[in-house]
Amino acid sequence: MIVLPVPQKMEEGNAQLMLQGDSMIVLDPSCPQGALLYARLLQDELRTWAGLTTGISRGASRKGDILLKVDGALGDQQYTLEIREDGARLRGGSLTAMGWAVQTLRQIVRQSGGLLQETVIEDEPDIKNRGFFFDVTRGRVLSLESLKRLADTMAFYKMNQLQLYVEHTYLFRDLTELWRDDTPLTAEEILELDQYCYDRGIELVPSLATFGHLYKLLRTKTFASMCELPDRADDKFSFRDRMAHHTVNVSDPDVLPLIKGLIEEYMALFRSDKFNICADETFDLGKGRSKALAEEKGLGSLYMDYIMELFAFLIEKGKKPMFWGDIIAQYPEKCSLLPKEVVCLTWGYCATQSDREAKILHDAGAAQYLCPGACGWNTWVNLFGDSYENIRRMCSYARQYGAAGVLNTEWGDFGHINQPVFSIPGMIYGAVWSWGANVPDYQELNRQISVLEFGDPSGRLLALLGEVSSLTVFSWYHVVAIKEGVEKNIERDKLREMFEKEDMTKVPACNRRILEMKRELCVIGRGMDSGSRGILECAQMSLEAVRVWNETGLRLRRLQNGEKLEDGMELAGSLEKCLRTFQELWRRIGKEGDLARISEVFYWYADVLRETQAQRRPAGVSQGER
Repeated sequence: MIVLPVPQKMEEGNAQLMLQGDSMIVLDPSCPQGALLYARLLQDELRTWAGLTTGISRGASRKGDILLKVDGALGDQQYTLEIREDGARLRGGSLTAMGWAVQTLRQIVRQSGGLLQETVIEDEPDIKNRGFFFDVTRGRVLSLESLKRLADTMAFYKMNQLQLYVEHTYLFRDLTELWRDDTPLTAEEILELDQYCYDRGIELVPSLATFGHLYKLLRTKTFASMCELPDRADDKFSFRDRMAHHTVNVSDPDVLPLIKGLIEEYMALFRSDKFNICADETFDLGKGRSKALAEEKGLGSLYMDYIMELFAFLIEKGKKPMFWGDIIAQYPEKCSLLPKEVVCLTWGYCATQSDREAKILHDAGAAQYLCPGACGWNTWVNLFGDSYENIRRMCSYARQYGAAGVLNTEWGDFGHINQPVFSIPGMIYGAVWSWGANVPDYQELNRQISVLEFGDPSGRLLALLGEVSSLTVFSWYHVVAIKEGVEKNIERDKLREMFEKEDMTKVPACNRRILEMKRELCVIGRGMDSGSRGILECAQMSLEAVRVWNETGLRLRRLQNGEKLEDGMELAGSLEKCLRTFQELWRRIGKEGDLARISEVFYWYADVLRETQAQRRPAGVSQGER
């Protein structure tokens, strides 16, 4: 029997409970009104997987019923599940914990239908806060319905906190210049999502860039003067620059009132008592307009003075501030200044991630969450192996250093090209590792997720998709970097060095394996029910994207080496066909976001491929020396 996260204590017996048409889902009088949602979720699960139409009632249960009860004798995050021959009893120390018992039973029903094995579970997490952080700014802006589905999946695996990363993709009432060419989330959508999450035991926590990562705000005509580095507003858009030059000038007296106003407008939409100001990667601080002030006060003090103002503002409003810990980890002596309400978000995304920053901040007395990653940025399919190992390590550090929570992250970086469905395994890794230390190994957990989440009875789906990263030769990072390098007239030698980091000799073998994998996906799909096959469409498109970009990189390398080649019309068309499918999948689940900018990258390379031998070719990818 697969149950994720793995319960702290689970025993199976020999008896069975056979649910029947007259079985009821009964709400104990202890249940508040919100328990009805969980009863309906279970009702839907039984209808779908057991073919049973089960009624919902309130009061005393009978033989063969499923009883839901909130029991104050249990801890706030503790639940029990008993499946006996005469019925099932689900208890939780709170409504949310009772909901986790329901989620566990839903998982069991998904595998067993209406014939349930005798099972006794006693369970609770050993890390209180278990969250997921999803970038809705740098690439994808998911639709409200897609965000609700994300919350549903989180609830299914007993996660209890969701944060959405926002720089410019919220429709601030008066900042029309910020979002006029974008597709932002609206106040109404946030309010509805907040309620939806709350009903499912998930705290929707506001997260807003307020210091660094304000690329778009600081490129507007109105606010360009607040940028730390002068004369950046008129630069052409660049995926790479968006990651770098975006820090406010803290010496400008108008900055804090502006940022406080944004915070106040945004936080009013959330019932959470937390607010994440981000404040990470302030690369440019003290290098431009605030240089004199930085020399006078010191860079660490300059950083702290600004965030302390925001902390005081939030605390006065009754909020508990959160912020990323990469900067303060460089100045651990400053941790003593942090108010007791503040939580530091200590991040690190490597498969070999050390505990260095976690230990530094722990020893300095900072309250912290540990923040690993689902490893989907700049890749067509997430790096499952890296994500598993990174999350395993960071959750172990969370326990070692007494962290208050784990916040697993999925970032957009160069447009968020990976399909969000490929972030779900990493999200589940985080749910499982942050719940308890009893976790299956990588291969076994992938098998279980393939079965439970994606309806693949063979259990092979994630093992197959986990190969994709090793077959990616011409990576999206280098695709973008070379294009933008050409447009910025970067020296030919630097472009050539960048291009040659990719070993194009691997392309033929990698692409042969990709064709084999496409066939294997078709075989896996035969055993999946129709409602679970959406991931196959995403997988087929992503494999094709890897294949055509590999071929593109190989062709450009051969041109660079002076080889005479047939024209690139067919390959250019393959890029455009792949893009068409990508656009369709993108629009099914979200707003336009960065789709046009991603499309421009495809078009640029398609045009390069169509150039004849006599035409001018971009520096770094031209046909030899002419």
